[in-house]
Amino acid sequence: MEYPAIFEPAEEGGFLVRFPDFDWGVTQGDTRREAEEMATDAIRTMIRELIRQGKAVPRPSKLRGRKPRMIRLAALDAAKAELYMVFQASGLRKAELARRLGIPKTTVDRLFDLDNHSRLDQMEAAFAALGKRLSIAVEDAVYPPAA
Repeated sequence: MEYPAIFEPAEEGGFLVRFPDFDWGVTQGDTRREAEEMATDAIRTMIRELIRQGKAVPRPSKLRGRKPRMIRLAALDAAKAELYMVFQASGLRKAELARRLGIPKTTVDRLFDLDNHSRLDQMEAAFAALGKRLSIAVEDAVYPPAA
């Protein structure tokens, strides 16, 4: 799961970063690498807050025109965000998902919590209860040049 981020030179130096897919949230960094690290943390924070508030998490867009940098979520964070989006689209209540999984409702909340380290088998079971399947892809790592 990758979200576009627009990096612009800041007047005082460094880079200002905006996120077109979110209505709020800006960050900055003194170097491009620092700005990318801050952008990753900002997107994670925005998604965590939207989930906490029970609001919709936007799907990543494909920007045209400006050249955005794509900011990738960590694998578990991406799986949790996807699970939350699938759950919201299902129209189910947390209590019903908990019943389907045979777990307490508080454990369902942890499946969506980016700060909780859920087990992969729990994530797979939750996707299955929603009629989905979790799959994993391994790709070559691409490292950006040092700033």
